[in-house]
Amino acid sequence: MSLPESEPVLLGPGELDATLDTIEAVQTGRGLIPWFDGGHCDPWNHVEAAMALSTGGRRVAAERAYEWLVATQQADGSWFNYYRADGSVEDARVDTNVCAYVATGVWHHYLVTGDSGFVEELFGSLGAALDFVLGWQRAGGELVWSIKPDGGPEGYALLTGSSSAYLSLRCGIACAELLGLERPEWELAAGRLRHAIVYRPELFAPKERYAMDWYYPVLTGALTGPAALRRLRAGWPTFVMDGSGVRCVSDRPWVTAAETAECVLSCLGAGLAGEARTLFTWVQDQRDPEGSYTTGRVYPGRSSFPHEERSSYTAAAIVLANDALSLNSPAAGLFRADLSGLPAGLDLEEMQEEWDEEQLA
Repeated sequence: MSLPESEPVLLGPGELDATLDTIEAVQTGRGLIPWFDGGHCDPWNHVEAAMALSTGGRRVAAERAYEWLVATQQADGSWFNYYRADGSVEDARVDTNVCAYVATGVWHHYLVTGDSGFVEELFGSLGAALDFVLGWQRAGGELVWSIKPDGGPEGYALLTGSSSAYLSLRCGIACAELLGLERPEWELAAGRLRHAIVYRPELFAPKERYAMDWYYPVLTGALTGPAALRRLRAGWPTFVMDGSGVRCVSDRPWVTAAETAECVLSCLGAGLAGEARTLFTWVQDQRDPEGSYTTGRVYPGRSSFPHEERSSYTAAAIVLANDALSLNSPAAGLFRADLSGLPAGLDLEEMQEEWDEEQLA
């Protein structure tokens, strides 16, 4: 896995603006950010696009994106899986991780802007979303990944989704602390969720073929230190295509730019700065002259897949990785476990040790 040290091919100001332009260009008048012009929108990628806009100084566009979320939120705190560009519902399922992600976006926007009033304004929405999500936390700590339109749960949990929701819980706790509020139930839930991610792999559906299951426990700070390094190093030969980037699926020659950018963030948080720089350099092969990025390429022919698709969420992931590498914005450390400074939730092992000591006293 050892790679030569090199300077990353970071985006210059003009290149960054061009990429941000491609995100803002597809945003509708109501604030919704679809995957591409005329495509559908899911709230998770919508939030990621808003974070990229915040990072790049596009504050008005970013806040319009959050206004759309608040206006669209269901009474129970959830959002549907997919919306059409006109705002109508395309897929009425509900993904717990998707609903939780608003908390990550709100905290990120605060880090960029320093505007605590924004957090106060959005706290009711993010609080309702996190409370909804935690209503689907199982006894082992893992989260049911999806709720069907009839209100029944899907029968399993996903490691990637639960890991992402762990980061969102931590951001929600940080928002509460900023406002002088206590949310001990979120802290306990975060601790239970991390415990499941780190120690109970059998609680999650087997999705080892997918790159996100490999790096997301590291990206979200559930795994840190030596454990994070071991995980990334173990999966590197399986998921990284030398000279190109990260495969979406281990047994397919399909390199996705968003997952490569997210792996950049994971590597940075685990102390693998050289590997992070190299991955970011490789993924520039998917950049188009106007600043957009193809969702993925199939190698060795380098054909785009899906065909000619250039997605807003892919551009957003690149912008966030560029920020973390350059440390340009006040939010640059959020997705770096070594710099995030986020509360981790209650440590269940430590709580158990304290309880045992009390019983022996």
